[in-house]
Amino acid sequence: MKEIEKTQIKLLSDRLDLIRHQMASLQLTNDAEKYAELEKEKATLEVEIARLKALRNKKLSKEAQKLVDMPFKRAITKKEQADLGKLKKSVRGLVIVHPMTALGREMELDEMTGFCKSDF
Repeated sequence: MKEIEKTQIKLLSDRLDLIRHQMASLQLTNDAEKYAELEKEKATLEVEIARLKALRNKKLSKEAQKLVDMPFKRAITKKEQADLGKLKKSVRGLVIVHPMTALGREMELDEMTGFCKSDF
């Protein structure tokens, strides 16, 4: 679902960029009607992009809230990081969040952290 918003934002941003280039060329020719039309479309695109970005951030927040509500969390040691596949197989329902991902930055993590419903 996040990917849908991401692609829509990309398409709208590309369209907005095209409009900005058209507006720059219209300033030279002094075509006021076309310029006003592009200005109106630019405003609607900016509003839509802002709405989609807020929706994407809200979805990240839901996912972060779900992880924070899990009863057990702890940092993943370097030894465990070396063999994450083995760790994930041994602990059912383990979710690992890296601090450099969007979710990790949102949660303000300092190190790789595992979240789980049961103790691990």
